Amino acid sequence: MIVLLTDFGVADPYVGQVHLRLAEAAPAARVVDLFHGLPSFAVQASAYLVDVYCQRLPPRAVVMAVVDPGVGGRRQAIAWRAGGRFYVGPDNGLFEMVARREGVESCQALAVPERAAPSFHGRDVFAPAAAALAQGLRLEARDVPLTRFADWPDEWARVLLIDHYGNAVTGLKASPRRCEIEVAGRRLTRARTFSDRPRGEPFFYENANGLIEIAAYEASAADILGLRLADPLRVVD
Repeated sequence: MIVLLTDFGVADPYVGQVHLRLAEAAPAARVVDLFHGLPSFAVQASAYLVDVYCQRLPPRAVVMAVVDPGVGGRRQAIAWRAGGRFYVGPDNGLFEMVARREGVESCQALAVPERAAPSFHGRDVFAPAAAALAQGLRLEARDVPLTRFADWPDEWARVLLIDHYGNAVTGLKASPRRCEIEVAGRRLTRARTFSDRPRGEPFFYENANGLIEIAAYEASAADILGLRLADPLRVVD
């Protein structure tokens, strides 16, 4: 299984071009489009989301994750292994939270083919590597350490993602002791699920991935509260 997480979106041709390369290189592999709405250019925010969404994957999955504003620059293209899975993508911090949780068993820098487009390593570098790993093939690569970002917190009190419902996913875990938060000048209390609150009233809840998520029943919490990506929040003691 090859699992894709990117900031490519679905309105442009990038995901389709990656699929074509994977179909050519590994026609028998099952390719899952897990998420193509990671926040654009936001490597740190995406690192927390990549970790959360990868936790339920089967142990032999090959994860290709791409949020890569430095594509074609000095950052390395890597394939690394942890918890029985392979991860392929840029060495720019995108995998920091996965590595912090799982550890790092091995890491290799990928060779960049001469004909690779400098602006599209997703298609020309990461997809061929993911296809090879899914088929049990060896990579043309050299051992390197995974670049680490030790100053990033284990949790991040920011809005990481706003979905099409207007729900705001945060980088905070939904501990049972966290019963009230403050965001955008408003204090919000915790609910179990959407219909537990009146229509249009903002609240927060533990989402399906264990994170604090801000929502409103049958309404956009982002519109009601004026939320934007990277807005801060705090837990009220």
